[in-house]
Amino acid sequence: MINKKTQGKKNRDAGARFELKVRKDLEAKGWIVDKWSNNVEFRAPNAKEVGEALQLTGSGFSAQKVGKLIPAKRKYNPFKKVMAIGTGFPDFVAFKRSFQYDKIVNPHYPKCPDAEVMGVEAKSNGYLDPKERAKCKWLLDNNVFSKVLVVRKGKKRGEIIYKEFDSKNQ
Repeated sequence: MINKKTQGKKNRDAGARFELKVRKDLEAKGWIVDKWSNNVEFRAPNAKEVGEALQLTGSGFSAQKVGKLIPAKRKYNPFKKVMAIGTGFPDFVAFKRSFQYDKIVNPHYPKCPDAEVMGVEAKSNGYLDPKERAKCKWLLDNNVFSKVLVVRKGKKRGEIIYKEFDSKNQ
């Protein structure tokens, strides 16, 4: 018989290790990575769940009107006596700056008009539930991120597969 408590602990630990591996991989590729400490909250006036709210889209309901960006709630771990900050969605914010020098105005200071900012969600299996897909769609529609990557484990040991979230195909 499987003990659900120990299985849950093993799954959380494996997820944390995978997140750390993804972060190190992105940093090795030249991205600046930080933990995302915000979340998307959906408030629908007459719907109990986000799923119900998103079904009303055809009748003039818009998820953009009911979604808002909020600070993620912190969770307290009484066993380790620490606050966990890993409750935001997506897991990470990653950005890259491309410095371009404006030689006409001032050749000594870099100008940075282009910065690519993306959200990164690490999922071992690569699948987002409907609520997470709605959050990704909201983040893209409201220009919080230029793109959202969903990262999953590959078939080979240690392989990491990056897939861009596409709201049209989800």
